Amino acid sequence: IEEGLLVHDLGGDYGERRRIIGETMEEVGLEPHMQDRYPHEFSGGQRQRIAIARALVLKPKFIVLDEPTSALDMSVQAQIVELLRELQTKHNLAYLFISHDLKVVRALAHEMLVLHDGKVVEQGLAEDVIVNPKEPYTRALMAAAFELKADEAGVVRT
Repeated sequence: IEEGLLVHDLGGDYGERRRIIGETMEEVGLEPHMQDRYPHEFSGGQRQRIAIARALVLKPKFIVLDEPTSALDMSVQAQIVELLRELQTKHNLAYLFISHDLKVVRALAHEMLVLHDGKVVEQGLAEDVIVNPKEPYTRALMAAAFELKADEAGVVRT
């Protein structure tokens, strides 16, 4: 967590950096005293919280989240999504959330793009794209992600 502060020459002296790191750790649900632990001493969910803290300690307005919950079990995923929501509101953050897990996208995104072979095939408000997908590729993704069935006209119902 400290590395970003050092690289950008932020946070003052060692004691001040430790204070800032401790506050940031508390903000992501970790105890400040844990900053002296080694990486192998943390669970997967704790490591994800550390990754979030590494970005948050720099006080950004925009964070890229690339598959932030993909390696986590469902209960930890829910905790991380809730943490991201809280941090977004508290710090007025914008996220670019990259994920194959459309259930997590639905829980977090306001707007979404659907890519196929590197090209945007559909975009709009997340709930609109999920509930009423217009493109066949998007409909297939939604049906697979939410275990939905399409009717004869290709319409997917929730």
